[in-house]
Amino acid sequence: MFITRLILILSLAVTSLQGASWWNPKWPIRKSFTLDTSEAGAKITDAIGTTAVLIRLHDGNFQFLSAREDGSDLRFIAEDDKTELSYHIEKFDGLLNEAYVWVKLPEVKPEGQTRFWLYYGNVEDAVAKEDAKGTYDAGTALVYHFAESSGPPQDASGHGLKAENAGVPVGGALIGSAVRLTGQTALTIPASPDLDLAAGGAFTFSTWFKPLALQPSAIIFAKREGTNALLIGDDNGVPYVEVVNGGISQRSAAGAPGAVNVWRHLAVVASGSSLTLYVDGKSYATLNAALPALKGPTLLGRDTGNAPGFSGELDELQIAKAARSAGWVRLTAINQGTSADAQKLLLTGNDESSDAEHSELAEHLSLFADISKSLTFDGWVVIALCTVLAIIGWGVAIGKLLYLNKISKASQVFLELWEKVSTDITALDHADEKSIKSLGGVASGSKAKIMRQSPLFHLYHLGSQEIQKRIAAAPEGKFGGLSGRSIQAIRATLDGGQVREVQKLNGKLVFLTIGIAGGPYLGLLGTVIGVMITFAVIAQSGEVDINSIAPGIAGALLATVAGLAVAIPALFAYSYLSSRIKEAVSSMHIFIDEFITRIAEAYPTANE
Repeated sequence: MFITRLILILSLAVTSLQGASWWNPKWPIRKSFTLDTSEAGAKITDAIGTTAVLIRLHDGNFQFLSAREDGSDLRFIAEDDKTELSYHIEKFDGLLNEAYVWVKLPEVKPEGQTRFWLYYGNVEDAVAKEDAKGTYDAGTALVYHFAESSGPPQDASGHGLKAENAGVPVGGALIGSAVRLTGQTALTIPASPDLDLAAGGAFTFSTWFKPLALQPSAIIFAKREGTNALLIGDDNGVPYVEVVNGGISQRSAAGAPGAVNVWRHLAVVASGSSLTLYVDGKSYATLNAALPALKGPTLLGRDTGNAPGFSGELDELQIAKAARSAGWVRLTAINQGTSADAQKLLLTGNDESSDAEHSELAEHLSLFADISKSLTFDGWVVIALCTVLAIIGWGVAIGKLLYLNKISKASQVFLELWEKVSTDITALDHADEKSIKSLGGVASGSKAKIMRQSPLFHLYHLGSQEIQKRIAAAPEGKFGGLSGRSIQAIRATLDGGQVREVQKLNGKLVFLTIGIAGGPYLGLLGTVIGVMITFAVIAQSGEVDINSIAPGIAGALLATVAGLAVAIPALFAYSYLSSRIKEAVSSMHIFIDEFITRIAEAYPTANE
């Protein structure tokens, strides 16, 4: 029972230390974000993968006065509290207390939770560490936030695909600013290999659109080459995708129409011989056609010739030369939108503060966590054995310490009461068991209960019982005292009782000695095996450098640390407990001598 409680306490302590970790003491404030795709959150069951998540910051979830004016002190850290995540800021307005930040999450799993941290507050020496290109994966070809107050849209993906002309910037859109298209002219993106489409290749188009009026076959996206084309548009509120291959046109089936002046998410994913059209994150239509080979410029808001253009607004346009999953599309639509599901998808924690000492401890523990990742299976086995030794050893040590404290207090009470009767031991009726247990009536109540836990009382009671036997064996009224031979017999009985008490005091201390002697050897075994495996791996790979050797050696040495962590506390505990036990044994020696002397004086033989 005690061991179980000890394990529970240690587990809670380890959990507390893990939760207390802090990425960098120079950043005094942090808050957690949790992307919840489980049943309780947005409930996304399809694969998602790598994605850039939008973080909206405002008065309700961020202290703008505690951050730098341009947001250059923002840092996003993975759940392990040490891996920095790539991010970039679309907008950071300290006056309006509004910010839009994009953060790359390397692997978002469906039906689960992905947690990460936002650190800020380093207003003294933080420098901007944005990485727009690193925010997106290799498949992303172009990203327009339309956040420019003037001039053509700038590509945030790092490919530099700047548009040749500008649209009309619109503030207060779905996500910061948007661009308004009039349907008369197109936003032209110059030809680039990054936007070339291969026949039957993979492709993803994602954007938010808001039509200002219902129009027939209004073009949102167009890419043409000869008799081939890929068109994405809105036909009187019905989104569609159209493929033209060799002059033959195929268009997706019509679904439920949408309303004007309402933001909707539109995505098209091409993979192999089919294209899937998504609206607001849900499958809207499927077109059984493959992408034709297309090169040349890309047009937004209008096609070449006299085809009608799109009159409305666009925001957050993204093009990828990869087929995004249904889960990726759904997460994008929910995360960037303002629906009720968006509130359940991204959960924001409260601000937490740190201090330097707290952070240093966390950094130290984090270093040990890093080292443990390089530990081999054999090393983990050794550490597990050391942990078992440590738990058993501490259980024995704490249990023994509590026992010694208990008998020490009991012996003190007994000696106080014994002092009152020891000068005239004949006051005790050794023929009466009740008188023996109560020290002739001196001990009563709680003191009597406490006193009986003392080894000294056990010896006293044992000696008194020996006297009682001799009184009972003598003819009534003719007890003639204790002979020298009887006193020697009583001493022998007391010595035997002392041996049993000492055995009880020393019981289970062997587990501490096992920890002292065995812990370092177990740790050394783990280290030797770890070093041996490290060098064997290096020999097989043929690569010798400090980065390949150091992690394995550090992990191997962790086993020795574990062994010493068992042995050193066990040594200190054993030394302390041994000194306490010696004191208890000395007290028993002294008491036996005093008891024998008292009864020899109190019960002399007739010839003495």
